[in-house]
Amino acid sequence: MQAQSHGGSGTNTTHGESQDPNRVREAVRAGYGRIASAGTLGVLTEAGFSVEKLAEAMTGKTGAASSCCGPSTSAGGGGGCCGPTSFSPEQLASAIGYASDELGAVPESANMGLSCGNPSALASLKPGEVVLDLGAGGGFDCFVAGPKVGARGRVIGVDMTPEMLAKARGNVAAYAAQTGLNNVEFRLGEIEHLPVADASVDVVISNCVLNLSPDKAQVWREIARVLRPGGRVAVSDLALFRPLPETIRQDAAALVGCISGAALLDEIKDSAERAGLCDVQITPKQAYIDALTTWDDPLAKRVSAGLPSGTTLSDFVTSADVTARKAGV
Repeated sequence: MQAQSHGGSGTNTTHGESQDPNRVREAVRAGYGRIASAGTLGVLTEAGFSVEKLAEAMTGKTGAASSCCGPSTSAGGGGGCCGPTSFSPEQLASAIGYASDELGAVPESANMGLSCGNPSALASLKPGEVVLDLGAGGGFDCFVAGPKVGARGRVIGVDMTPEMLAKARGNVAAYAAQTGLNNVEFRLGEIEHLPVADASVDVVISNCVLNLSPDKAQVWREIARVLRPGGRVAVSDLALFRPLPETIRQDAAALVGCISGAALLDEIKDSAERAGLCDVQITPKQAYIDALTTWDDPLAKRVSAGLPSGTTLSDFVTSADVTARKAGV
């Protein structure tokens, strides 16, 4: 759930998308700017910032989304808009597959509990590769990837939120001190319009970000553009087995929490293939959803309450690993 880049004139019209893409972009930018400043998702309803403001930014209508549970009572922890969860960012990272040695190079403030998978491990990164992270947030996955590609490699993180970019750049010195490496950089930009040259990247990674974009097809086209021939993609994201009820899809908190903007599994595969990528493989993985349920995540509870009787969050939503490659040598 990293802060990500939105923009562009196209909308994501899948399964009834109706929000104005520019309003969605501004809502997410505002939400993740707040998260960057506080270091946790659980601040979105603290004084001075509310889900109602996000809803108004998305739709232009006051009260267009349901209100949240109330202010956060803690400055730490992960969790949705309704407040902090009972698990820490470190616990979440461990639950979804990050090894302790991977986390050793990561500055403490870079991990805000915004992940839903481990794309760096999924990508099987090699020394000397150039890696691009879409929606880098505080730099968490960039700092995980850096030691894997080594001094001859390079990691570029792109994020649209100035507060997140400042946070990521502020973490570079600690990363360099811990690893002795100077191979990570961060650029301000939108993932629909990447500030990266054509055919210049070996691997594109992203962690729980593509679901936030109002123009997912354009994101996949940009991924294909920046990849070198033979380059590959490793994305961890939230995805849908079936469409969510409209009330949840219009919920601003569920959008920023990476649930309501998620695409159907078939839509993800279709978008990647239409962009020109091949060998697209999507593997649903319930570890993230199970963690939210087990640890009583407030946003998971909020969304579950709006589902049809007899269904659960895992009937609709899954974390998913997506891999693909660009044809060529």
